[in-house]
Amino acid sequence: MAHGEVELSVGVGGGGGGAGGAMEAPVRISIGRLVLAGMVAGGVQYGWALQLSLLTPYVQTLGLSHALTSFMWLCGPIAGLVVQPCVGLYSDKCTSRWGRRRPFILTGCVLICLAVVIVGFSADIGAALGDSKEECSLYHGPRWHAAIVYVLGFWLLDFSNNTVQGPARALMADLSGQHGPSAANSIFCSWMALGNILGYSSGSTNNWHKWFPFLRTRACCEACANLKGAFLVAVLFLSFCLAITLVFAKEVPYKAIAPLPTKANGQVEVEPTGPLAVFKGFKNLPAGMPSVLLVTGLTWLSWFPFILYDTDWMGREIYHGDPKGNPNEVTAFNDGVRAGAFGLLLNSIVLGFSSFLIEPLCKRLGPRVVWVSSNILVCIAMAATCIISWWSMKDFHGYVQHAITASKDIKAVCLVLFAFLGVPLAILYSVPFAVTAQLAANKGGGQGLCTGVLNIAIVIPQVIIAVGAGPWDELFGKGNIPAFGVASGFALIGGIAGVFLLPKISRRQFRAVSTGGH
Repeated sequence: MAHGEVELSVGVGGGGGGAGGAMEAPVRISIGRLVLAGMVAGGVQYGWALQLSLLTPYVQTLGLSHALTSFMWLCGPIAGLVVQPCVGLYSDKCTSRWGRRRPFILTGCVLICLAVVIVGFSADIGAALGDSKEECSLYHGPRWHAAIVYVLGFWLLDFSNNTVQGPARALMADLSGQHGPSAANSIFCSWMALGNILGYSSGSTNNWHKWFPFLRTRACCEACANLKGAFLVAVLFLSFCLAITLVFAKEVPYKAIAPLPTKANGQVEVEPTGPLAVFKGFKNLPAGMPSVLLVTGLTWLSWFPFILYDTDWMGREIYHGDPKGNPNEVTAFNDGVRAGAFGLLLNSIVLGFSSFLIEPLCKRLGPRVVWVSSNILVCIAMAATCIISWWSMKDFHGYVQHAITASKDIKAVCLVLFAFLGVPLAILYSVPFAVTAQLAANKGGGQGLCTGVLNIAIVIPQVIIAVGAGPWDELFGKGNIPAFGVASGFALIGGIAGVFLLPKISRRQFRAVSTGGH
């Protein structure tokens, strides 16, 4: 997911959506073929990891201020709210001879490749459209043509990612066969973890401009050339993963057989699609679901500032760089961004191992205790980022660019913090969805719709942070400390709310939903 990527799975899965339909019984699939069928998740997540680690710092070199960069990330929540439900419902009813999911996966991956090229070459495109012709190492002013091209490519990239994510996960459920959806989901998440590890490793590398010197141009200096090289490799890797998935995911074409529903007067009843189906589901929520939505929203309010600014924080507060400063400050900022990408690599490794422990913990302690504990851990971690930043700057009132150089001890502590956050992140990616599944099972169904409504509680906090974090930080000195401080407060509030509001799900009930025995 993405981390990244929060998935809205409305109507996707084994059924036919609301249209009614049938598929021939699928052939039994080997576990090896099922693994290869999910490989596209790794390719998509590779590019998403690069996007998270490199793009917030990079866009500031094109002229957008630190405060404005947060607005750029509004496309993620918007895409999650609009694109995924529509694509999910349309793929449910797709009658293509290539299958229900693969046409959407192919289209989305092609658009991802196009968007990645636009983002990577935005500086060169901007120069061709009229930006400054000065050497990029000497000119640090705004490059508005490049910034506009970049933002358009960035939005296309986010919408394309969301086009692939829903059908790709639904494809794994469709093909799971005798192995079951739990095994399919584990395989999918494993590919995502591998994509994260490879992507963050690529983002932390400073040698792309050396390996491919032709990528460096007058408009594109070392940091830009490194970004360009990493993204071109992402295109090749995604293309390879896509080809493997298309070959090994042999879908059985879907055939609609049921008549369309009609009203009493004989007119065809038009079913709501896309976001309308999600909003209509609010009136049918199971008991306890409003509390889950509230705690989920508070939890994401505590997480998204770090997701948005983690590598920028390393470049500014820890390495004391400035993407628009003198050459030494630019170099320091880029070093910090790469260190942050390495921290995210450690985070992904810990997340991968931790994900195997979440289900046993929930069975032993109960999901409410595990969820509340993760919020407390995030509260401590976000407060720690503020303390570490102050420690690094050595001045309560100083601006980031005026701080003295941080020690190696501080940098090491930051990497430990990145790794530590992999544990609560694993909880965030699993427990809220497990609780939602149990509540839906208690009601007798509607799990997909409940998950779709849960996604709204995830994307709305992202919009709030994307709109407010930049101006909030600008008000207090153009750094990231204020947003992280507010994140710590939201984590604490979310933990307290979870203690009193989250529905109590017994360990026996959680064991039942985990194994599919509703």
